[in-house]
Amino acid sequence: MSAANADSAAAAPHAATPPDPGPAPGTPAAPADLSVVVPAYRDGHRIRATAAALREHLDSRLGAGPAAWEVVVADDGSDDDTPAAVAAEAAADPRIRLVRLDAPRGRGAALRAGVAASTGRRILLADAGLGVPPEELDRLEPVLAPPAGLPADRDPDAPTPEAPEPPVAVLGRTGSRLVRGLGIPGVPGFRADTCGFALLDGDRARAAFAASTLDGPAVDAEVTRLLRREAGPGAVAEVPVRRSAAPTGPPGRRPAGGRRRALADLWRLNAGGLAVAGVFLALSFYLFHGLWADLDGRYLRDALQDQNQWEWFTGVVTDNITHLRNPLFTTAQGMPDGVNLMANATMLGLNVPFIPITLLFGETVTFALVLTLGMAASAWTWYWLIRRRFVHSRWAAAAGGALAAFAPPMVSHANGHPNFTVLFMLPLIIDRALRLCEGRRVVRDGVLLGLFAAYQVFIGEEPLLIAALGMLLFCLACLVVDRRRALAAARPLARGLAIALAVCLPLVAVPLYWQFLGPQSYHSVLHGDNAGNSPRALIEYAARSLFGDAETAARLSMNTTEQNAFYGWPLLAFGAAVCVWLWRRPGIRALALTGVAALLLSLGPRVPVPLTDIVLPGLWAPLAHAPLFESVIEGRVAMVCAPILGILLALALDGAARARSRDMRRLGLLAAAAAVIPVLPLPLAVRDRAPVPAFITSGAWKDYVREGEALVPVPLPDPGQADALHWQVEADFGFRLAGGYFNGPWGEERIGIYGAPPRHLSNLLRDVRYGAPAPEATPEWREQARQDLAHWKAGAVVLPSQDRADELRGLLTGLLGAEPERVRDVWVWRVGPR
Repeated sequence: MSAANADSAAAAPHAATPPDPGPAPGTPAAPADLSVVVPAYRDGHRIRATAAALREHLDSRLGAGPAAWEVVVADDGSDDDTPAAVAAEAAADPRIRLVRLDAPRGRGAALRAGVAASTGRRILLADAGLGVPPEELDRLEPVLAPPAGLPADRDPDAPTPEAPEPPVAVLGRTGSRLVRGLGIPGVPGFRADTCGFALLDGDRARAAFAASTLDGPAVDAEVTRLLRREAGPGAVAEVPVRRSAAPTGPPGRRPAGGRRRALADLWRLNAGGLAVAGVFLALSFYLFHGLWADLDGRYLRDALQDQNQWEWFTGVVTDNITHLRNPLFTTAQGMPDGVNLMANATMLGLNVPFIPITLLFGETVTFALVLTLGMAASAWTWYWLIRRRFVHSRWAAAAGGALAAFAPPMVSHANGHPNFTVLFMLPLIIDRALRLCEGRRVVRDGVLLGLFAAYQVFIGEEPLLIAALGMLLFCLACLVVDRRRALAAARPLARGLAIALAVCLPLVAVPLYWQFLGPQSYHSVLHGDNAGNSPRALIEYAARSLFGDAETAARLSMNTTEQNAFYGWPLLAFGAAVCVWLWRRPGIRALALTGVAALLLSLGPRVPVPLTDIVLPGLWAPLAHAPLFESVIEGRVAMVCAPILGILLALALDGAARARSRDMRRLGLLAAAAAVIPVLPLPLAVRDRAPVPAFITSGAWKDYVREGEALVPVPLPDPGQADALHWQVEADFGFRLAGGYFNGPWGEERIGIYGAPPRHLSNLLRDVRYGAPAPEATPEWREQARQDLAHWKAGAVVLPSQDRADELRGLLTGLLGAEPERVRDVWVWRVGPR
């Protein structure tokens, strides 16, 4: 069930004075059934043949009556005999008329004048050379007509998937999508033939062309956009048509500089969207500017060990692929068992395309780029979805998109979880699912949904699963608030989802098999008992929000990267007020129920009541041990509310901007500001990065660790301290590591844990490093150390400078029975075969 779409109020009227259309001989006394508008420039050599061909076809197709059809030739100030030729045809047949501009202004200006002078109930746009023969009109007319048995003026607020609203424009599609995508040479993405041959509803077309502002060829794209905003996403359809094998002559030559003009027009057409994208990019850079200030020496302070881990993922994917190794598995850490990369959030969908950046500039640059560009792109696609389906105002949609992408949970995860901040595919997936509900192009939309979902699997599976849960909640809410329309939408949606699965599953079957059944796979992840949100976390502020308090947020969350709610009571109250204001709209009721359900699920399987000892059963309990959901941190389900609140904010700002009363406009803006200002994001905090030992950066390690052996840092890397992963990145993955920070199996039940399975020696070194007394090096401890080093296939044990280094050095000397070597800035014990 789609929400209301933006309308033409978003388009600014054409501010320039309209050109003088000139004489219009033979103006019909009554409106025509069909107006054919032909823009012309220096087409005197072929315009009479074009007029004759149109007359012959239209007479045979529509009849010879005076109101059956008209041809309006819009001459763009030609300096040849084009006006005279058209005037001669008009003298012979009053249904042919001339509209002339006094000077060349461009195809857009000519079309605008011709459409304004038309009278037809329908308007056919054609070119002066009849590149598409008029017979192809027969392909367009059935699409523009309303469905059989339904009136053309049926209530637009009551569409059904079985009988969708007819489009208001049908574009003739010629050539391959690649050729059409290139459009104007040198202007990628501009489809030059968008309206070259098109059938439009007359009144809608006249309104759209009147609201257009471009005089050049990009007017086609502008008018198409205006029609979509006016009548909704399904307002414009495309139908394949054939091109004429023998056009009436070569095209009229345009003045030089057409490409530059097209570029300028495209810039004007997209200036608003580009400005919004620039704002999002600036906001994202502001968030990460501390990291960008010194990529080599700075580390996200609240990332814990996640930045080390994500940079390692980036590096190992690059290393595997450039050396033609399996991108789904590695033994670079976790020796000797290795790491199932598909069972970790490796983000192949971004790390693979960024391989050239990683090779040229390093893993930290890629990490920073993915976060910065990814959050900006996510904001832009949420903005696109909100403007496409909910609001009129560009800047209201921009505010909603910004909230959806930069909400407190997203900023929290930005400390080191790119898979939960780079979400630009989710709005595209949601939009495609809504299109399936409309039932217009189920096969095409199903195929695209399948491709989008497959790509999202390689960016982040858990966000996709949570988004799917949110969409399921929305579907159930729609069933509650509008059962008839929800059931009507179910049929095309189910069909489209089946098509999407048929497309998606073959693309992800092998990676998913490897993830769930391959080496080092696991079936769930232990997150502890406090993975749900505290009820207080819903109304408090996150650590990096303007009104946030780090100590309060820390008490109510797992850690700084898992502050998954923290929307603050003013924003939640504002959202509730907007829902009450728009409660009559079924889509808003469904969104409200979805948000409430997501917040309740995020509380986890057991919900402690604040200020009491009462613990209530939570809605998450039935899902806690369900397949797939057993690995989800349930507190993250609250992130579903970020786009919902973004949509509600956009609706409120849009309504305030259109309010008739100045006081109401001010009140709406003040209420929105009061809700959003407390959760405005602060830049992410950074700290100095721990230096990599010169033993590593100088390459001295190569004399101590041979091929197939592992380097054993002291203490071994784990989720609490993983700087050694950065050593490996700096050494271009020249050695393998014992221990590590990743998700892998533990025990016979293969339960997922963070890091490699602990061994006696790794536990001992960790305990001594953090304050435990060193035990005596008994024969039993020495034998255990030998077994553990043999298990890791260790080549060398490396002790860098750190607290309690003397105690660790004495312990290892006793356990290994040898004094270490001082190599540059570390102590090294050679333990591998000599």
